Amino acid sequence: MVQPAAAADVARRPLRQWLGGAWQLLRPYWVSEDRWPARALLALIIATDLLRTYVAVRVTYWQRDYWDALAAHDVGAFWQLMWVFVVIICFSSVFDTARIWFFQMLEMRWRAWLTEVFVGRWLDDRAFYRIARAGGIDNPDQRIGEDLQLLASDSLRLSLGMLDSLVKLFSYSAIVWSLSGSLSFALGGIGIEIPGYLLWVAVLYALLGSLLLEKIGHPLVRVDYHQQRCEAHFRYLMMRVRENAEQIAFYSGGRAETVRLRAAFTTIRENWRRIMDYTKRITLFHESYIELGAFLPLLIIGPRYFAGAITLGAVQQLTLSFSRVRGALSWFIFAYKDLALLRSAFQRLLEFEAAMGEPEQSGIALARSPRPDSLRVAALNLRLPDGTPLAHIDDLEMRAGERWLIRGPSGVGKSTLLRALAGLWPHGSGEIAMPAGREMFLPQQSYLPIGSLRACLCYPSDEQWFGIGECIEVLRAVRLESLADELDVHDNWTKRLSPGEQQRLAFARVLLHKPDWLFLDEATASLDPRNEALLYRLLIERLPGLTVVSVAHRESLAAFHTRVLELADGHARIADL
Repeated sequence: MVQPAAAADVARRPLRQWLGGAWQLLRPYWVSEDRWPARALLALIIATDLLRTYVAVRVTYWQRDYWDALAAHDVGAFWQLMWVFVVIICFSSVFDTARIWFFQMLEMRWRAWLTEVFVGRWLDDRAFYRIARAGGIDNPDQRIGEDLQLLASDSLRLSLGMLDSLVKLFSYSAIVWSLSGSLSFALGGIGIEIPGYLLWVAVLYALLGSLLLEKIGHPLVRVDYHQQRCEAHFRYLMMRVRENAEQIAFYSGGRAETVRLRAAFTTIRENWRRIMDYTKRITLFHESYIELGAFLPLLIIGPRYFAGAITLGAVQQLTLSFSRVRGALSWFIFAYKDLALLRSAFQRLLEFEAAMGEPEQSGIALARSPRPDSLRVAALNLRLPDGTPLAHIDDLEMRAGERWLIRGPSGVGKSTLLRALAGLWPHGSGEIAMPAGREMFLPQQSYLPIGSLRACLCYPSDEQWFGIGECIEVLRAVRLESLADELDVHDNWTKRLSPGEQQRLAFARVLLHKPDWLFLDEATASLDPRNEALLYRLLIERLPGLTVVSVAHRESLAAFHTRVLELADGHARIADL
């Protein structure tokens, strides 16, 4: 579970550091292999935004002429303006539709590229395993599925919105400047004249509002960051209940899981109250800002109209233009909530990216043996993450074609030794030289991807690598012939198959892939002695050159091995069987 102190750090980083981190996430796509289509789509979006702004500016002139025509009772001008308005509507609809279509296309291209990059880095070089083992980064699925989507959509929407606001600012400022006239007054006997004073009112109003909103709403970044992590933790707990439904049911653990889920949701609810509090403040300020901003031009322009300095149509044009200038200058205020969400997403992605790029720190040197027919271990010390010693092996050589049984009391490091051989255990010291050739590791519970049974059987290879006939033959060999007609059936096979069936399916994988070295970690623990013996005989008969290294407790397996490695009291003993 996320500690509040960890989330609190999010809102304390200097602005320069935030901008550097944001650029680190945003830049790669725009210089990637997809940069030219992306830049072309971005240019089309900007072009349509410029056209939409041009149409909006023309509307202000149309409104001026419309109100002047009404004031003058000019029927001919009125009908001419109606036809002009129809043309404006047509162009506006086309530009709005094109803009949305270009935006959605660019958003999905960017998200697809980000997803491919992050998923590739997450699954490359076992980074997913290192991150899960370290435990510092929670819910990578949320960061890839939700935060990357937020990065692509909101960063694009907000940056284009800021650019659009700048274009509108310059476009409407010219109108406000020309129509607002000059403000003249005396200060200390000195005459002062401020040209385009209404424009400066809009600038000052938006600047003060932005500074005040940042002061009021800055903690929302931290609170939202914590909320996202609490929500992700709650979803994770529910997913665990779904994945382990049978075990929980056997234990009658529904009440215990209810307590656990309620506690997790209580954290969500408590943090949500803080979000409500800050949202209330921001919303109250936001609405007050809008209403007062609509009142200001009416108050300032009224005296000029009554003095005859401007027409009724000019009042309408100036009021609308002032509103657009104020809106453009207030981009930060209107986008504040979205910026807070995006900022917390940036933080989560930067943490995730740093974790994926962090190199593995291991005291165990793992390399390929200069001798392709042997596995060598020298001065190997296995330890727990806290430094507690597990096992020590001075010198060990396993030759090709041998069958080794690793046994000893529970907790002495048998499975840990296999993890070290697979390069998954960094805690300890020593040297391991792995042999050349194809290796395969079978854990006690094999992973079955959701999909067809054929995909599960052929994993981790593509199912097209093996023919239907080969798949059916190995299923029959391990006594799973009842599944031969379901090779193309898609299902969650982890839930469908019993633990014993899953272990037999794992041995069928071995028969398909024909590795040179096979490492088994309690891979037959769910089988009865008869089926266990059948599977080991299949390995010996069908793969005569196979080197087998088994971790097991059953004495009956000694008959299928030629050598034994006994681990006990932190030491290793080697003997023949």
